[in-house]
Amino acid sequence: MQLYNTLSAEERARLIDEAGQERLTLSFYAYAKIEDPKKFRDDLFIAWNALDALGRIYVAHEGINAQMSVPAENFDAFRETLEVYDFMKGIRLNVAVEQDNHSFLKLTIKVRNKIVADGLNDKTFDVTNKGIHLKAKEFNSLLEDPNTIVVDFRNHYESEVGHFEGAITPDVENFRESLPIINEQLQDYKEDKNLLMYCTGGIRCEKASAYFKHQGFKNVYQLEGGIIEYTRQIKEEGIESKFIGKNFVFDHRLGERITDDIISQCHQCGKPCDNHTNCANDACHLLFIQCDECKAAMENCCSTECQETIHLPWEEQVAKRKGLQVGNKIFRKGKSEALKFKKSGNLPDKPLAKAETKDIRHKIKVKKTLVGKAEHYFSKSKIAQFLIENNGLSVGDKVLISGPTTGEQEITVEKIFVNGGFSDSAKVGDQITFELPFRVRLSDKLYKIDQN
Repeated sequence: MQLYNTLSAEERARLIDEAGQERLTLSFYAYAKIEDPKKFRDDLFIAWNALDALGRIYVAHEGINAQMSVPAENFDAFRETLEVYDFMKGIRLNVAVEQDNHSFLKLTIKVRNKIVADGLNDKTFDVTNKGIHLKAKEFNSLLEDPNTIVVDFRNHYESEVGHFEGAITPDVENFRESLPIINEQLQDYKEDKNLLMYCTGGIRCEKASAYFKHQGFKNVYQLEGGIIEYTRQIKEEGIESKFIGKNFVFDHRLGERITDDIISQCHQCGKPCDNHTNCANDACHLLFIQCDECKAAMENCCSTECQETIHLPWEEQVAKRKGLQVGNKIFRKGKSEALKFKKSGNLPDKPLAKAETKDIRHKIKVKKTLVGKAEHYFSKSKIAQFLIENNGLSVGDKVLISGPTTGEQEITVEKIFVNGGFSDSAKVGDQITFELPFRVRLSDKLYKIDQN
């Protein structure tokens, strides 16, 4: 019986595109007592794999934490798989503000010691004695109370692009770090202040609120469903958003726009920007904020060192890091001496600029014609493969490659490999490859730019 993925991300993305079905990105969590997490994990995989549900899920003796992508037509059937378990009957599913069919491309369910790494000994306090849950309207009202302290329980790279007005935004790498720091910082306010807390989807606050009540805080409140549910409620009810900027999310989109306020800067040039990216150097993958201009100039890299590295032959790149302790560099969360304009901790409430579109990447306004779509990317040789679906393409043409993660990238085609051989042009139905200084995704589209 299949209990693991058999398709690569590229193969899965191709199947999603071919199916042409809309998918929903959602998240949920539940604390419960699970006797056999391994069996629970396997049962979920069998049920969800049959529904073409994808995502990243953690299960433990204490419950489940899930971020997922589900075909819209299978949404009700998916909910039924949850209702089988008493502790998930009627569970709230936080549906994403912005949808992307490629938000998750694998079904990964892992058994962990905890569903959130909090570093706490749950036996030392009552984890069920939680704070009072507030809906969006109630949360806004309490925010306006001068007796309220609001705390962001997310990490520095999350709060940097968006947070609630007046929130304390700890300069921390993870949730585990934030608890003792905030506890020490708020020692003088245990008795008389309202402690108002929030996070992305609510799960971190479930444990944090109980922890702070155990620490002696009398008036503890938490945002029900986190920023995701808050956004849904303010949109449905026409409530003013007290959250400014973007909500960082943990799939390939890396962000959902809540308001058009941009409160952060490109870490390389200082221009107002709130688009996260990962460094293209496979030995780095630093998470940082990069504007489209720097993305093009730096070829999706965080530093000139990394930019030089990606141009080395693949064998040299591998040899260069052989034997080095690069593990701690992989997916570092936005802190490096190479980032000149990184801000953490005390963050602004006032926007630096307004977003021009609601897209994750700003759209370059050019006259363009759709030519085809991405099919594959060969990382070792930095070669992209496309299928020509409309018109044609020739050497010398200026093209635009566009996608929610890639953004808007303009290049001039200098050489084309068409159906197995070099050619000066390609027509409808041809499969082509050519070199690119950045990685494409299977959701990317290829446009020919009108140069007239």
